[in-house]
Amino acid sequence: MSLMKLTAEQKATLAKIRHVALDMDGTIYSGKTLFSFTAEALDIFTQTGVGYTFLTNNSSKSASDYLTKIKNLGIKADESQIYTSSLATIEYLESNFGKNKKLFIFGTLSLRREFVKAGFGIVTELDGDEPDIVVVGFDTELTYERMCKAAYWIARGKPYIATHPDKICPTDQPVVLVDCGAVCACLEEATSRRPDIVLGKPNPCMIKGILKRHALEPCELAMVGDRLYTDMAMAVRAHTVGALVLSGETKRSDLEDYSPMPDIVASNILSLAKAIRESKYR
Repeated sequence: MSLMKLTAEQKATLAKIRHVALDMDGTIYSGKTLFSFTAEALDIFTQTGVGYTFLTNNSSKSASDYLTKIKNLGIKADESQIYTSSLATIEYLESNFGKNKKLFIFGTLSLRREFVKAGFGIVTELDGDEPDIVVVGFDTELTYERMCKAAYWIARGKPYIATHPDKICPTDQPVVLVDCGAVCACLEEATSRRPDIVLGKPNPCMIKGILKRHALEPCELAMVGDRLYTDMAMAVRAHTVGALVLSGETKRSDLEDYSPMPDIVASNILSLAKAIRESKYR
């Protein structure tokens, strides 16, 4: 039995769920450590006919890299179950600019390869080509030369897209990981320009990509995550079910003055999985 106390309305909401979009860090693992409850939760989702997609704002790695990571942590999955802010950015570019564009990408080699795989041309700081669009991601291989060249093209008025807004990346290590949003703040100081659009959570484009992939109605998808201002904010914007887990950043005390409240608050994804099972088979 679930330890969660659910209202009749919450049970009715969970009974409709056909798919869950699972945030990764803080929801299924912390840093390089898989939570002890994750495997059982995923098994329950499968047993109850609920599909799942692993969702992350972190654009420093490709979908293939993330698949390798979660497999190494002991999770069985395939690449179709990974959805990243870089994939959301690719879909946005395809819809709004087409593929016949050259990109300057402020990001890792893995991120650049993701865009090449999708059919885009890449301009680097080392050649003299002019890009059509600047894309800024989470560049853990950042160089001063690449930052300066990105600023140059942004200052020249090129379309400017950020993969996600996170200022720092969560970690279980004693370090602050400076993320895409913080780099964009630096570039704004240098160029007086903010990104034209920021993909990734909480932009509803992230969740709409999953709805489209699986032919889901918003009420059939639960966005599951540990952050109010990204995961839960995106659920509200996309009109999907918001399921907050308290295994990561957000604490129960953070909810005292928060509005709107998530549809569901669970201690972790195992508690949520049990609640979904209970609601479907009551």
